[in-house]
Amino acid sequence: MRLRVESLEQMRRFAAILAGHLRAGDLLILTGNLGAGKTTFTQSLGKALDVVGRITSPTFIIAREHPSRGDGPALVHVDAYRLADGEELEDLDLDSELDESITVVEWGAGMAEQLSSDYLEITITPVWGDGGDAEDERRIVDLIGHGPVWAQRLPQVRAALTEFEGDES
Repeated sequence: MRLRVESLEQMRRFAAILAGHLRAGDLLILTGNLGAGKTTFTQSLGKALDVVGRITSPTFIIAREHPSRGDGPALVHVDAYRLADGEELEDLDLDSELDESITVVEWGAGMAEQLSSDYLEITITPVWGDGGDAEDERRIVDLIGHGPVWAQRLPQVRAALTEFEGDES
C-alpha cells in the first residue's frame, strides 16, 4: 500500500489513524534515510496512543519504553542504527515486552523481522521539489504487512486511510 503524505499535519493524521488499528504485540519496522521522518512518525504515533514521555530518537540509548497514560499498550521505541546485527537486537530482550507493547524499530530492516512473523513494514521516502528543498514535508509512505495478522488488518487500515487524497494503494 502506498500513501502520499503532503504535510506534517497529514503525517500526524496518518499516525493517528494507524494507531487506532494497532494492538499490543504489534511490531512496526521503519525504514528511511536520515531525515526521512521516522522519529516524527513515531512521535505522532506516541501522541495518538497517549503514551508518557517525550519521544526522541533513541540512537544512543537504543530503546525506550513509553508507558500508556490509560489502559492501552506501552510504546517501545527502538533505534537499531548502531546495532551490528540481529544478535545485538536480540540482546535487548525485546521479545519479553513484545506481547504487551507496540514496538517500533527504526533502522530495523534485516534484523527486527526475527522478533515476530507478523509485522508491518513502513518505508518513508522524502519527495523533494525541483530545488532539492530538505524542508519539504512531502513523503511517500509504503506499508507492507507480513503474516496473517496484517493480511487481515491491512485492508481495514487501507479503508480508514481513504481520506488521503492521492492514495496510490
